[in-house]
Amino acid sequence: LILGRQTLLSEVGIIICDITNPASLDEMAKQATIVLNCVGPYRFYGEPVVKACIENGTSCIDICGEPQFLELIQWKYHEKAAEKGVYIIGSSGFDSIPADLGVIYTRNKMNGTLTAVESFLTIHSGPEGICIHDGTWKSAVYGFGNKSNLRRLRHGSNVKPIPIVGPKLKRRWPIYFCRELNEYSVPFLGSDASVVKRTQRYLYENLEESPVQYAAYITVGGITSVIKLMFAGLFFLFFVRFGIGRQLLIKFPWLFSFGYFSKQGPTQKQLDTSSFTVTFFGQGYSEGCSPEKSKPNVRICTQVKGPEAGYVSTPIAMVQAAMTLLNDVSDLPKVGGVFTPGAAFSKTKLIDRLNKRGIEFSVISSSEV
Repeated sequence: LILGRQTLLSEVGIIICDITNPASLDEMAKQATIVLNCVGPYRFYGEPVVKACIENGTSCIDICGEPQFLELIQWKYHEKAAEKGVYIIGSSGFDSIPADLGVIYTRNKMNGTLTAVESFLTIHSGPEGICIHDGTWKSAVYGFGNKSNLRRLRHGSNVKPIPIVGPKLKRRWPIYFCRELNEYSVPFLGSDASVVKRTQRYLYENLEESPVQYAAYITVGGITSVIKLMFAGLFFLFFVRFGIGRQLLIKFPWLFSFGYFSKQGPTQKQLDTSSFTVTFFGQGYSEGCSPEKSKPNVRICTQVKGPEAGYVSTPIAMVQAAMTLLNDVSDLPKVGGVFTPGAAFSKTKLIDRLNKRGIEFSVISSSEV
């Protein structure tokens, strides 16, 4: 999907692009101000699009949830994008706009200094349950199967750790009962934590803002759901280690995911009856209170909620990110580059745009301890 400042989509026509044919990607990029890339897994199909956009002076937004791809693109293309004055903004869908902008929203609504946030994602489904297309499943299989490459990438980047303000955020047990939500939760293994940490690094290093520690979890319901998840997780982690195991996982997603992923994707009824909520529990210090000399004395709870995550909320978030990139130019980073959503849009009106279109940000409670 390509967007131009004054060009209607109906006037652009259909351009057949092939990642093995750079000329076709150049032809696409030349006709656009922004390219919206929805084609994954991005580890296989994403980089040629980014390269074509940068070479032709075109910005690009994607909905990638693959940390290795996102971090590789930043490491490899940030300076080139800055030289061209274009914005390459990854993870601008459900992964990871609710989490990344949710942390920024929580910080902005806190009366003082926010130092740590834990988020809990809850997926709500109707009587027919939920289902996700196997494209997301493939990204997870290849991501877990190549974790060593991500570790090497991070080790080779030689970035200095950002400072920890206030007490260090302690990790929850792998299976943790969240009393506030009355549900069990497990660590969320998507890209949210990676994206939020990159945003906090950018805000600290470039805007001199106090960094926020972050951890992401997903609620899984009661003890029956926990047992089912444990079995599915064990199967997944065992099979993903081997080439033939990854082939089986990709060939039979419905079997190994207990029906949550399929090659057909969700039905319309499943889309209509599904929604999500991300609850953020933050802590920090009131104005004038020193993090070096005392314990956190302010707590805040915020939420981001919206319609079905993958096929309804994601296009809303992606398109509004593109509209923000087109219309809030003065509030963007002064030079181009490769950015997370929070780094690119922290000073823009993107949250207001999302609120008007069904992805709602709100404060649940805020109090001094």
